[in-house]
Amino acid sequence: MLRHYQMLADYNRWANEQVYAACAALTDADYRTDKGAFFGSAHRTLNHILAADRIWLKRFSGTGDAPTSLDAVLYDDLDGLRAARVVDDRRIIDWIDGLTAQALAGLVSYTPITVATPITQALSPLLAHVFNHQTHHRGQVHATLTALGQPSLALDLVYFLRREGQRWQ
Repeated sequence: MLRHYQMLADYNRWANEQVYAACAALTDADYRTDKGAFFGSAHRTLNHILAADRIWLKRFSGTGDAPTSLDAVLYDDLDGLRAARVVDDRRIIDWIDGLTAQALAGLVSYTPITVATPITQALSPLLAHVFNHQTHHRGQVHATLTALGQPSLALDLVYFLRREGQRWQ
C-alpha cells in the first residue's frame, strides 16, 4: 500500500501541474468566474483543495499551517497559489515517503471543521480520501475550464503512468 500511495502522491503532483497550467491560460476574470462548481470559480476551488490538503496534513503530521475554514482563500492570485501548491505537493510526497507500513496501518484522531466531534479513523482510508478529494475538485476545475471554452485536459491516472509515471508500473 505504501507504494500505491507514493504513486498517487506523484500522480497528484502531475495532475495539479496540468490544471494550474490550464488555469494560467485564462484571463483573470475567467479564472474568477463562478461556473457553478461547489466553490464557484476555478480560483476558489483551487484554494479549497489547498486548504483541505493543509488541514489533512496537519492532522496527519502535526506540522504546518492549517486554515480553520474549508472555503478559505489562502492566496488571492494564481501565481502565489500555484507556488504554494508546488510546495505542498512536495510536502505530501515527502511525508508519504517517510511513512512505514506500521504508520499506514495506524489511527488518526482529529476534530472535523464541519462537526465539532472528535473522530478516530484509520490512516490508510483517510489518505485514499485525500487523493479522491483532490481528484473530485480537480474535476470541477476541469469542468469550469471547458465551460469557459478551454480544451479538455487528459488527467486520467493512466495518462500519467504512460507519460512520466512509468516507474510506478
